[in-house]
This record gives sequence, structure tokens and C-alpha cells, in this order.
Amino acid sequence: MESASHTTATVQVAAAADGAVVYRLDTPPEGLPAVRSRDLSAAWDAAREAARSAEWGAATSFRFDRTDGTSTEMALADPDARCWAAAVGQVAALRTPYGVSLCLRLLALVDLLARASWTARLLAFEAGLIRLHPALLRLAAASPLSTDGLFDEQSFRMSLATLPVHS
Repeated sequence: MESASHTTATVQVAAAADGAVVYRLDTPPEGLPAVRSRDLSAAWDAAREAARSAEWGAATSFRFDRTDGTSTEMALADPDARCWAAAVGQVAALRTPYGVSLCLRLLALVDLLARASWTARLLAFEAGLIRLHPALLRLAAASPLSTDGLFDEQSFRMSLATLPVHS
């Protein structure tokens, strides 16, 4: 049974001097919870619609503070990434660890699809839309994020190696 784990992490939201929205978390990206694959699918659809409508969203950044005093910062300066992050807000609030996790997982999945040619067999193209293989969505929803908020490509490839082509 699919479930989203809950975390005690907190998210503080502030506006930077340049107008960017800053989300500050007291956990690193790899400490964010898993999400429901249906939410990741809904975020994918919302992001696609936002991009089609040219809803670019505000500049957004994330700061992840670790207990050892170090932090990881991610700035979404790319218009597409800002668009997709804003669209996630239609599915889950970015002011929650779950919403931030959903956002990072969507961005990490897009990154993986863009750079890993082997993922093409897990995509179906119909009526100008891209459908993702359900196993790809389930894996992206449940897999841990790296310290820089991405997925481990080798782990994904091994997990999905035996899947049939998307139908």
C-alpha cells in the first residue's frame, strides 16, 4: 500500500529583497519524506499545463539546514523550473515538507528524464503529451533524494531495467 511518510521538519517562508520566495527547511533534501505517486502524477500534469499557459512563477529558492551547521541552497532561476515549482502548489503547499519534497521530486524526475536516454522507453507520447510509466512515478515518489536534491541514476536504472516498454 502506498503512503506518504510524515516528517517533523518545518518550513519557513520568506521573501528575499529581490522578490524571490525563499523556503527554509530544518532538514536536508535527503531527509524529506516520500510522496504519493498520484500526487507526483498530478504535479506533472499541473506543471505541463502551467508551461503551456506560460505561467512562469516567481523566482524561488530553497535552503536546507543540517544539524551539523552546514546547509544546501537551491535557487530556481530557470523559468521552466520556476513554472514547475509554482505548479506544484496546486497539488501540495510548498510551505510544508511534503510540498517541498513533491517539488524536488518533480524537478529531479525532469532532470533524470532530460539526461538519461535510457528513460525514453518509459515514456509514451500521445496527442502531444508525455505519459510516464507508472513504475517510474512510483519509484520517483518513494526513492530518497540525494544531498543535492536529485535521484541516483544508477539506482533508478537498475530498479527499472526489467520493465516493459510503456504501453
